[in-house]
Amino acid sequence: MRLATRHDGSPDGELVAVSADGVRCVAAGPKWPCLRLALENWEQALPDIAALNPEQGEPLDPSTCRAPLPRAWQWLDGSVFPTHAELMQIAFGLDPIDTERPLMYQGMSDRFYGPTDEVVLPSQEHGIDFEGEYAVIVNQVPMGTSAADAMDHIKLVVQLNDWSLRAIAPVEMKTGFGWVQAKPACSMAPFAVTPDELGEGWQDGRVCLDLEIEWNGRKFGHANGKAMLFGFHELVEHAALSRDLVAGTIIGSGTVSNANYAEVGSSCISEVRAIEMIADGKASTSFMAFGDSVRMEARTSSGSAPFGAIDQRVGPLLDK
Repeated sequence: MRLATRHDGSPDGELVAVSADGVRCVAAGPKWPCLRLALENWEQALPDIAALNPEQGEPLDPSTCRAPLPRAWQWLDGSVFPTHAELMQIAFGLDPIDTERPLMYQGMSDRFYGPTDEVVLPSQEHGIDFEGEYAVIVNQVPMGTSAADAMDHIKLVVQLNDWSLRAIAPVEMKTGFGWVQAKPACSMAPFAVTPDELGEGWQDGRVCLDLEIEWNGRKFGHANGKAMLFGFHELVEHAALSRDLVAGTIIGSGTVSNANYAEVGSSCISEVRAIEMIADGKASTSFMAFGDSVRMEARTSSGSAPFGAIDQRVGPLLDK
């Protein structure tokens, strides 16, 4: 099942079921007006929504798509691709990080950019960077849920761009209190899919698909999500150790990264800069400038794009 959210003037938007080719849709109706409500009542909502026939629905106008979940009660982002962590440690002389447990922080969840929204930021000097990643959305998860049981709580899978301001991040990291200014709102691809929709692309709690990224129309990377050190079920277990997870909690993988980065590229600018620093002693690739665009689209082996594409530009915060 593939779901999307259309603009309708409400904070949570209108939930629609989407056809397999992503071009037609049918509204979930007044009983399930938005994805947030459906997730909070998933066992009741799922059969109702699954009974819809989007293949015979109306055309879906891509310009009307918001993030599938425009706002969430909680956004928890991991960093579980070991190659990414190793490159950053070597490049910046950081101490090795304990890999016995997942890395995770709690970020901004009250807003997620839609797939084509302009991303407005205060300054180019802040080191604007994109981070391509995957994420899951869960229903209510009880405190202490095991990784094995967590698989049943993963209801939807999404594709994200976790925007970062790299010049601010080191300053905030030194405080020991985590990120606020360095992590603006994330962007989300238009379609949220049930794990079964991914077929062989969903294995052991991992999205085993290439994440194709273009920066200003040029190929940047196509790393595969299979290389997670911890699967999403293990991230759910980690997050639920000392708290219940409310329905609609989103949990991210962190930047998709592969050991053969020389062949497949990267999913963020900072990683490319780290590779340059290791090879040449200095970084030569600049961060994003206002007017730059980034496109992200996960692809299956057959060439389909189950999540649709994030295709955005960054722009300045204009004086009011």
